[in-house]
Amino acid sequence: MKKKVISALLSVAMAATLLVGCGSSNTTATTEAPAETTTEAPAEEAAPAEEAAEAPAETDAAGGLIGVAMPTKDLQRWNQDGSNMEAQLKEAGYEVDLQYASNDITTQVSQIENMISNGCQLLVIASIDGDSLGTVLAQAKDAGIPVIAYDRLIMNSDAVTYYATFDNYMVGTKQGEYIRDTLDLDNAAGPFNIEIFTGDPGDNNARFFYGGAMDVLQPYIDEGKLVVKSGSVAFEKVATANWSTETAQSRMDAIIASYYADGTKLDAVLCSNDSTALGATNSLAAAYTGEWPIITGQDCDIANVKNMIDGKQSMSIFKDTRTLATQVVQMVDAVMKGGEAPVNDTESYDNGTGIIPSYLCEPVFADIDNYKELLIDSGYYKESDLQ
Repeated sequence: MKKKVISALLSVAMAATLLVGCGSSNTTATTEAPAETTTEAPAEEAAPAEEAAEAPAETDAAGGLIGVAMPTKDLQRWNQDGSNMEAQLKEAGYEVDLQYASNDITTQVSQIENMISNGCQLLVIASIDGDSLGTVLAQAKDAGIPVIAYDRLIMNSDAVTYYATFDNYMVGTKQGEYIRDTLDLDNAAGPFNIEIFTGDPGDNNARFFYGGAMDVLQPYIDEGKLVVKSGSVAFEKVATANWSTETAQSRMDAIIASYYADGTKLDAVLCSNDSTALGATNSLAAAYTGEWPIITGQDCDIANVKNMIDGKQSMSIFKDTRTLATQVVQMVDAVMKGGEAPVNDTESYDNGTGIIPSYLCEPVFADIDNYKELLIDSGYYKESDLQ
């Protein structure tokens, strides 16, 4: 009996020794861990380790890094767009890489390349030139990064997922209607003299602004009630490279010298935005001696609102960048959470590769009668900003 007990104990000891030896090839054995625990534990722990590795990606999907590319700091509106976008994205839980490109296409391309390589999960891009980003956006598409074109449609790239802007055709329509109604073109005999300034030919929006305004005004030009003494009516003739104030001012200087220096009255200047309006106004203030004309604009930049208060600019389209930023953040959030962004236009904007689903915010115009309500009471500006 005693021999049987000793034999049994020896057998158990040998089995335990063999099992521990097998377990030590995969993990370090401990004196307390049974053989089955040491052999099975690595397999059981592997799955949680993989889940842990995937967990940050799920967390990032609710937040994550968003690249925001803006064209320049030279115009007040882009500073406001960028700061509003950054603030609202951060408030929604995202990290933001905000870059301004100083109106240099090469710089913007490089900035977007860096955003891609630095792990941005979605790009919001206000392009300098809508045709210049095809190659870098192909990289974004290859990396599976959605792209939202911001305010300026990016052309000829199938990497553009969505477009967010104000209704740019309506912007031009409101400018044309303002001139029509203020001059009372449907009733007044005329003729009235008008000159036309639109924006950069590389900015697709400029064509929408021009098209909306001219659809209102062209019939009056055709019947002779509106006269463009410079003869510059076609888009290519009235475009302003880079929306430059200086370029607009130089062109208006030449127009005044050639057609209005003899006291001929200029009744209206259609300017598609505030930087071109500022150029026209500067030129008129320096060289024009007649009755001040109607001058349109867009963006409600501080300098232009001051001119409005002083009677030098008649109106400016107000595009509340807070509204657009809010909409874009909603679009970003929907896409980042695996859904589709909200849109309200699937017909108007073809970038050369197809219709881009778009969200269009509605613009309004500000003039001397309502600027306080729109700009100050809403908190967009402080009254001291306009003094």
